[in-house]
Amino acid sequence: MARKLRIVFEGAIYHVTVRGNGRQDIFRDDGDRGRFLDQLSEQAGKHGVRLYLYCLMNNHVHLLVETPGANISRFMQSLMTAYTMYFNKRHRRVGHLLQGRFGGKPVEGDEYLLKLSRYVHLNPVHVGEIEKRPLKEQVRYLRGYRWSSYPAYAGRARAIEGLEMGPVLAQLAGQKGRRPSAYRKYVEQGLAKTDEEVQKLVKGASEGIGGEGFMERMREVGAEQVGRLKRPEDTTFRRQVVAVAPRRVLKTVSQVMGVPVEEIGCRSRGQGARGLAALLLSRHSGLTQREVARELGLQWGSAVSWQVRRTDRLVKTDKGLRRKLEQAERSLGVLE
Repeated sequence: MARKLRIVFEGAIYHVTVRGNGRQDIFRDDGDRGRFLDQLSEQAGKHGVRLYLYCLMNNHVHLLVETPGANISRFMQSLMTAYTMYFNKRHRRVGHLLQGRFGGKPVEGDEYLLKLSRYVHLNPVHVGEIEKRPLKEQVRYLRGYRWSSYPAYAGRARAIEGLEMGPVLAQLAGQKGRRPSAYRKYVEQGLAKTDEEVQKLVKGASEGIGGEGFMERMREVGAEQVGRLKRPEDTTFRRQVVAVAPRRVLKTVSQVMGVPVEEIGCRSRGQGARGLAALLLSRHSGLTQREVARELGLQWGSAVSWQVRRTDRLVKTDKGLRRKLEQAERSLGVLE
């Protein structure tokens, strides 16, 4: 059965869910959770994605993100690859950790943004025995749950790098509504009363999360995209997420650019090759900027960030370099 097309457009806001393959846990300890948040911040910055919410559970993750560049699949592929590669290496395992296809529903950026934020942030108290505890204990647990953006919204913890709370808080009426205490009150009121409409939209097979007018627009956008592709399939994210070995990336760059592998990181010989290697390692090998720097013999991760940004700009104007990038990605099996 063909997969339903993922609706993609500039400025789209998505409720994203990532689940463990076969419902397995994707976090074994706080070290794993911390690494995921580091990767989330880094990949959001790298892809120009605005991060509004997150909530990490044992076997799944909720995110709320906006994609000004209409690049939700590339962003998620990079994030999932990076985390899977880390997890497998740390825990000495092989194979798929995450489901190959993430969930991603467009969200209307008004009251539904606010309602969805409450749904996401209340996830930790709606599982297991926590849900059966007295209301005061649920509130205490929610405020102390470190692995969601709620403590930052509630003014009880520092926000992780890249978290943008303004768009959600702006949905609360008036200047006082933007205070942490107002948002805290709004979310915690949800412990006593369930928003059945949002739950139905989140869990149902709908085209998005919003009012009927928004849903109709999403159906129209989806139908238009299906017409262009002539098949209802997500062509940007059909494959399982598998990291490409760094040595294979460097060998491919060497062949494409005509530079020996050992000289790719050299300023004098491998300037173009170095930038191309940095871009490919960041996109497809699941490495952090610091790890890419080590592969290329660079001193700082910030140098990798500069190389990636520079090369990304160049491929948009330099047809020769763009062809080499496409040639390399075809050789690596990440571009059809």
